[in-house]
Amino acid sequence: MNAMAFSVPKKIEAEIDALISHYPEKRSASLMILHALQDHFGYVSGEAMEWTAAKLELQPINILELVTFYPMFRQSPIGRYHLKVCRTLSCALGGSHQLRRGLCKKLGLPEDGHGPATTADGKFTVEFVECLASCGTAPVMMCNEETHEAVSAEKAESILAKCN
Repeated sequence: MNAMAFSVPKKIEAEIDALISHYPEKRSASLMILHALQDHFGYVSGEAMEWTAAKLELQPINILELVTFYPMFRQSPIGRYHLKVCRTLSCALGGSHQLRRGLCKKLGLPEDGHGPATTADGKFTVEFVECLASCGTAPVMMCNEETHEAVSAEKAESILAKCN
């Protein structure tokens, strides 16, 4: 793909140029640029990776390595409601696997997967994540940026019902 066909709004590009200026080497701004692009576009596309590589005078593989290594970067769009279910030990013992299966069943998604799964209408994405930092109130999940603790099947139903 041609990275030049990919377009970053002038305002975002100005912010990225400012980010680059804070580093002694352009390459050092890679993660910050990827965060900025994901914040704007919702994910980091192949075109965005190529654009970033060209901007930093790197090879696209240098950017792909970062995107595939760090779990906070997404390579495909997520739903309007991103349901993140903690899978670490406390939450697993508290029922997070059952919680995830129940959410997936309710939303018509595969119940046995571990990666992100998005509904056909693009409304919901369900994903296992690592620690959400509330081990004493397991199982924990987030809906977008809102944390929900001690999430029972009934509480999960209520959370889903509020997603318009």
